[in-house]
Amino acid sequence: MEIKVVQNGDVPVEVLVIGKFEGEKTNTELVNEYVVEKDGFEGKFGQTYLIHTLGKMNADKILVVGLGKREEFDHNKLREVVAKSVKKLNQIKAEKALFDFDINVDYGKSAVIGAMIADYAYDKYKSQKAHHLKEISFTKFSQKDVEEGKIFGEAMKFTRDLANTPAQIATPAKLAQIAQEIEGVETKIYDKEEIERMGMGAYLAVGQGSVNPPKFIHMKYTGLNPKKRIAIIGKGICFDSGGLDLKPASSMLTMKDDMSGAACVLGVMQALAKLKPDVEVNGIIAACENMPSGSSYKPGDILTAKNGKTIEVDNTDAEGRLTLADALCYACELNVDEVIDIATLTGACMVALGTVASGIMGNCEELIRKLIDTAKDSGETYWQMPMFKEYFDSLKSDIADMKNTGSRYGGASAAGLFLQEFVDEKTKWAHIDIAGTAFLEKPQKEFIAGATGAGVRTLLNYIIK
Repeated sequence: MEIKVVQNGDVPVEVLVIGKFEGEKTNTELVNEYVVEKDGFEGKFGQTYLIHTLGKMNADKILVVGLGKREEFDHNKLREVVAKSVKKLNQIKAEKALFDFDINVDYGKSAVIGAMIADYAYDKYKSQKAHHLKEISFTKFSQKDVEEGKIFGEAMKFTRDLANTPAQIATPAKLAQIAQEIEGVETKIYDKEEIERMGMGAYLAVGQGSVNPPKFIHMKYTGLNPKKRIAIIGKGICFDSGGLDLKPASSMLTMKDDMSGAACVLGVMQALAKLKPDVEVNGIIAACENMPSGSSYKPGDILTAKNGKTIEVDNTDAEGRLTLADALCYACELNVDEVIDIATLTGACMVALGTVASGIMGNCEELIRKLIDTAKDSGETYWQMPMFKEYFDSLKSDIADMKNTGSRYGGASAAGLFLQEFVDEKTKWAHIDIAGTAFLEKPQKEFIAGATGAGVRTLLNYIIK
């Protein structure tokens, strides 16, 4: 879909999309006469009305979308209504559309992100492809904001495609290949022998049951005059069977998405060379598969992480935190200012927050608050989970420094406290649990079912700010 900026909205077009605020008329008399006055279209947020102009205007059709109350309208609301409009345009199989909203604020970035979210379909393996708009144009927005929106939208599509890709294709080796192909980034791939030499015993154990060997990925973007050094870590379990503590068959159906954190990091890294922020960003992924076999790690095993701490395996299905443990140790050794990990980590977080919000916790309130605020501004929702030291009680082991899981109560917080054991005291750290938000079983707001690209907008906005 080509996205353009035009200066004049009075041009011939297949579909003209205009907005209507509650209690106000539109800037189009035809709509005011037939849609507002005769049919009583109120303009409540998200309402749509399609009218054929019958040659009375330059547009063949007009799609009117409700913008709600003007005083409540912001860039996130615009993103949602643009997304709803694009879905409607695709339903009627439109080819070209012009958006001309009566607003005097440059919300171009949000408008483009909304359009690209809504135009998404994962139909690579379908013989019947989804309909896509060929071209949309916006008035009143700056080219700069629109171009930045395109970069964000492309990063989200990249991430969603990768998280939707079947596990037979999106293997650890494939993630490593994708990382090496990202332009403007230095990439180092560590194989199994190198991972072993680095002392990553927790991560190696998770992957030892699979025929696909692990790949530890370190990408590095460096701005011209870096003002800060950040590491972002994405959980990279390319398929999670649960290991010897095997998941029920129904719970395995979407486990190709257990590398959504890794997909997010790859999406962010491929966007940075285009956005060019003055920051150093280290993208880290400990990629592997958690599979049952004769060589799998077992309940009761004792693992030694990179920092020397020992872990008793209580459940092989609590594997993501084991891979993140070694990745966190590695990141802290880079002497960065901040470490942010993002992971589909716990079902407990999904039970607590559903598919509406991602959980966040860490060792620095300032960092957590900035990420929560950035998420809100980006159209995502983060909710801080508690990290009371008592939650660690369930992880206490008689024969090791800790167990990898414990009680079924407070599971998300206990997982956060587990991860904190592998973060040094001088490094600011935040953990984002996207278990509920990374993959949807049914449509929600702008998104269709499937991968959402959770975290991409927030991390990109945080980095460029």
